[in-house]
Amino acid sequence: MISRDAVVLGSDMLDEARAYLRLEAEEEDASLGSILLGAINHAESYLGQMLLRRNGREVVPASLHWQRLTLSPVVMVNSITGIAAEGMPFALSSEAYKVEIDVHGEAWLRVMQPGSAGRVEVACLAGMAENWGELPEAVRLAIFRLAAHLHLYRDNPDDSGPPEGVASLLRSWRRMRIQ
Repeated sequence: MISRDAVVLGSDMLDEARAYLRLEAEEEDASLGSILLGAINHAESYLGQMLLRRNGREVVPASLHWQRLTLSPVVMVNSITGIAAEGMPFALSSEAYKVEIDVHGEAWLRVMQPGSAGRVEVACLAGMAENWGELPEAVRLAIFRLAAHLHLYRDNPDDSGPPEGVASLLRSWRRMRIQ
């Protein structure tokens, strides 16, 4: 199970999106915000990584073997909590587990002393960039192009999906895993 804090849209992002979409009225900001969040969510799913830095949680089996977390790129692991079979959480001592974050931001976890934990919850901070302006230009443009597509085809049942240009802009940042 994975959960993430919601993306917070800054005024700089809304202003830039409004300019890209050639929208003049700020009264459309609520719908524009929803469209941008949808575009960001789509981009994160396609890329296999979080764009804007925020808190996330992931529950994984308590295992003696190294396992890679799905959340990526991880900047910092904040806490690891054991979860007993009855579902009750409890604190694990720092000697009970080992965490390593590699140069790509992939976090690896190993639980050596799980106690009664069958699973553990890992709370971490993850994301490519601290804020919208720090994202790679190609990623930002892809989000705007996808937002423009979603805005243009918002009521069209014949929408064929995102334009290929969006995938082309995102492809070099995509992380895929072979399982």
